[in-house]
Amino acid sequence: MEDLSLHVLDVAENGISAGASVIRISIEENLEADLLTIVIEDNGKGMSPEFLDKVLDPFVTTRSTRRVGLGLSLFEQSAMEADGALNIESTIGIGTKIVVTMRHGHIDRKPMGDMASTILTLIEGNPSVDFVYNHKKDAKAYVLDTREIRSELGAVPLNHPQVVSLIKENLAEGLGQIQ
Repeated sequence: MEDLSLHVLDVAENGISAGASVIRISIEENLEADLLTIVIEDNGKGMSPEFLDKVLDPFVTTRSTRRVGLGLSLFEQSAMEADGALNIESTIGIGTKIVVTMRHGHIDRKPMGDMASTILTLIEGNPSVDFVYNHKKDAKAYVLDTREIRSELGAVPLNHPQVVSLIKENLAEGLGQIQ
């Protein structure tokens, strides 16, 4: 994958496929410590310990349409190329948490990519799922929580064109302020 936002999209889609109703995406850019941390948590069906032991193998997948599952192994490779690691915690019936760390300033770290479009794509394509996106860069932070938006909207769906437009503006403004 070309950038980190695409890895985030892939992992979040895995959570949606696992039946998650809430997906939390947290990114922390600590420039002083030269550390980038990405955490993606879901409340989906979780993985058995046996499956968890082999989930990073590119030839292991739960999909029936193809026999490979490259997403997590490629994400792990991206982390390792930037002196980092990928760790997975998962419990059946509770969900999955993926933590990726890497050196922020490493020459081989993939670019962040278009996180605003990634988050918007997830929200627009999955209006019944709630997303909590928290992006922190040093002392600045931006948070988007669709549960708060949903409480203001009443019966209007998150993927209504006017709502999508407002979320897009909010993402652009919020992420622009922390960069």
